[in-house]
Formats: sequence, C-alpha cells, structure tokens
Amino acid sequence: MPGADSFVRRTGKTLIVALHGAVRAIRLYPVENAVVQRALAELVRAADDLVARDHEVTLRASGQVLFVNDVRLRLELDSYAAFTQVLAVLHENGVGRVTASGEARVREWLALLLQLRRAADAANEGRFEELVERLQLAGLRCFELGPVAEEPADAGQLVEVKVVSKRLYARSVAVTRDVLQSMRVGRPPSLRRLKRAIQGIVDQILSDETPLMGLTTLRDFDDYTFTHSVNVAIFSVAIGKRLGLSKMQLYDLGLAAVLHDLGKTRLPLELISRRGGLKADDWALIQAHPWLGVLAMFELQHGAGELPLRAMRVSFEHHLKVDGSGYPRVVRARQQGLFSRIVAVADGFDAATSQRSYQDVPHTPAEVLREMSRNPARGVDSIVVKALVNTLGIYPIGSLVVLDSLELAIVHAAPPGPEVLSRPMVRVVSDALGNPMFPGYLLDLAARDSAGNFARTIINSADPARYGIRISDYFV
Repeated sequence: MPGADSFVRRTGKTLIVALHGAVRAIRLYPVENAVVQRALAELVRAADDLVARDHEVTLRASGQVLFVNDVRLRLELDSYAAFTQVLAVLHENGVGRVTASGEARVREWLALLLQLRRAADAANEGRFEELVERLQLAGLRCFELGPVAEEPADAGQLVEVKVVSKRLYARSVAVTRDVLQSMRVGRPPSLRRLKRAIQGIVDQILSDETPLMGLTTLRDFDDYTFTHSVNVAIFSVAIGKRLGLSKMQLYDLGLAAVLHDLGKTRLPLELISRRGGLKADDWALIQAHPWLGVLAMFELQHGAGELPLRAMRVSFEHHLKVDGSGYPRVVRARQQGLFSRIVAVADGFDAATSQRSYQDVPHTPAEVLREMSRNPARGVDSIVVKALVNTLGIYPIGSLVVLDSLELAIVHAAPPGPEVLSRPMVRVVSDALGNPMFPGYLLDLAARDSAGNFARTIINSADPARYGIRISDYFV
C-alpha cells in the first residue's frame, strides 16, 4: 500500500538517523552520559512507532541498500552520513538483518550496540557467530540477527565503485552548498575544497562515468541549486571527455560548470525559490545573474583562490545562444566559447529534466534530447548536443522506457557504441502485466542471441510519475 510504504520510509529514516546518533554518542561519551541516554530514547521512540504498526521492526542490509520492514529506504543527501555509517556497522559485524520486538527498550538497545562495537573491534572471520552467542548469553532475546547474504564474486568491486561514487557526489554537493551559501552571506568560500571535489569528478568520469551519471537522478527539490550545479559539472565533464579535452582542460571545465550560476547568490533568495510563474520584472532580475556571476568571481580572485578566466566567460555566456540572441544582451557581437557551449547544453538538459520552483513537472530525458537536437530555437551547439547524445545514448541514463515485451525498464548504462545508440543497458523493473519488480534485473539490449536477434527493443519512453516509479531508488 503506497500510504503504508510512505509511513515506513519516513519512520525508517528516523530510525536510521537515531541509530547513527546513538552509535556515535556511545563512541564519544560514557554510557551514563545524558547525550547517550537521549540518543537511545530517540532510537526507542522510532522503533516503537514501527512496532506499533507491524508488531516488530526489521532492519535489513542488502549490499549498499537499507530496508525497514521490507520497504526500501531512499538515500537522501541530508541522511547520507547516517545511512553510510549504519551500513558500515552492520557490514563490519557480518550482520545482514536485525529484528527487534517491542520488548527492546533503552537498556536492550544499549547492550546490542555495545556488543556490535565489541564484535567489530575483534576483527575475525567468526565475529557474527560470536556476536549471536554473546547476545544469547546476555539474555537479549528481543533481538534476532541474520548474516549477510552471499554475493557474486565480482559484487564487492561493483559495490565499492558505487560507494565511492555516492561519497564523491554527496561531498561535491556539500562543498558546492558551502561555497554558494558563503557567497550569499559575503563570507570568503573555500575554493580549494571545491577544486578537489571537481578533480574527483573528473577522475571518476575518466575511469567509469556510469555510476556518477546514475546519481544525477538523485535530485532533491529543496537542494536543487546545489545538486543542479554538480549535475551540470558531471554532464559537462562527460561531454568534454567525448570531445577529446585533456585532463587539465576537464578540471577547468568542471570548475567553470559548477560555478556557472554563481551570480544567483546575488539575487533575492525568495526570487530563486518562488513557486509558479515569474513576472516580467522577476525575469529581468533572473537574466542579470550571468554578469553578476562575473562580478562575484572578480571578488573571489582576492584571497579565496585563483579562478581561471574561462570560468568567468562561462558565467557570462552560458545563456547566450549560438547566434547571440540569448541573454545578457551584449553591446558587440560575440561567439560563445567552447566551454560556454558545453555548459549551456549540460545546464539546459539537467534543468529541463528536473523539478524546480517554476517547473513542477520535469520532461523525460529522451524528450529533452530530441528537443535539443531538432529545435533550432533552443540555440545550442548541435555538435555539443551530438556529443551528449553519444555519451548518454538516445535514451539517457535514468530514462524510463517501454520494451516491446510491454515490460518497463530504466536505462542503467549508455550503449556500448554509436552504432547501437538506441540499445542501452537497462534494468527491467516490471513484468508485462505491470507488476513491479525490485531491484529488477539488468538486460543488455545490444546483445544478440545465437540466431543474431535482439532479445528486447525499446518502443517508447515513459513518464515515471505515471507509474509511481522513483528513478533514483534504482541508483543508490
């Protein structure tokens, strides 16, 4: 039931955050400290809310995903640290499942967390069995533990790549938030941390761009400004890689892309977050943000660290169209630089596929690519758009598609080559009757059987909201 799942997701997130807080408090303070007792009380309250409805609470870890009472919890940026640490505690102890009854109170939860800490410190292969034995000896029958399920031989490497990518993405958003918020309040930001984050993005995309591309679907409406800036940097670097830019050029491009909307920090916050349509006066202010960004970057040149001139040019030019008809209006005719053209395409693609203050219903990625490719009024560089299409495929990562078998699938990875742009790797998430499957299974649409035939073919793209599918659930 959708309503029931919503309750479990909301309360389950509270449980994970409370569990993380209790684990951290126990590491820092004596158990009798008020901070520890308060953290444990919050943990018990969250568990009681779930027990009251389902008579027990079950926390299950599968790879890098957490389930509470068989409902998958959504990884969100504000709870990223809690999810990561709780998963680490469970994995360190070989625990795949913890079930608690309503008899678990503050004393019992404290005993369990202390035993988990003790088992992790022991660092031996039989720690799970020893942990279960100690819980039995301690009389903690209100808890039942299960081991971690076995994974394929190569699963560990895949999980590690996903963990690194999620950590990199979350850190990049956090650093971008700090920089933009510092600029808004007139405090010198730390560009050094931002440059390190961009270097991490470039290195990851040069190694394997798929995990980061998938995380661009993890959009948080409340954090749109920050996630959008990071997404534009990811798409820009991926396009630059396809166009053959050097590694140092990609660093500069990524930095320029993440700061392309810096001028918006000089606009009223209420204007940026206003819901619904904007009036003519509001649009006039919005259209000033490119040159306001240049002024802000000149200020950054003193004390906060050196910025490449290209970043200033991108800030000024990313809303100029290739024929110069965009904004801001220029006195003399000028052409967009290459970096500006790349960022303009990345910015337009991510903005059109996102929910934002004045766009409640985002467009599908496939629709946006078609519009950018076919509509000259968009004023974007056709070569850069082709580079984006060659990077993402006709159906970009995160697109929901309908197969000729009538199954629904989510594009998981770009096609293996330009000759099969319409045949990406997909994750099938429902059967032909519309019954959902989670996490579904991967299917390479470019693979042929022994007779040389394709197993499935995409017949259309679809709106995830129509089917109640949240794309980001399948990438975290």
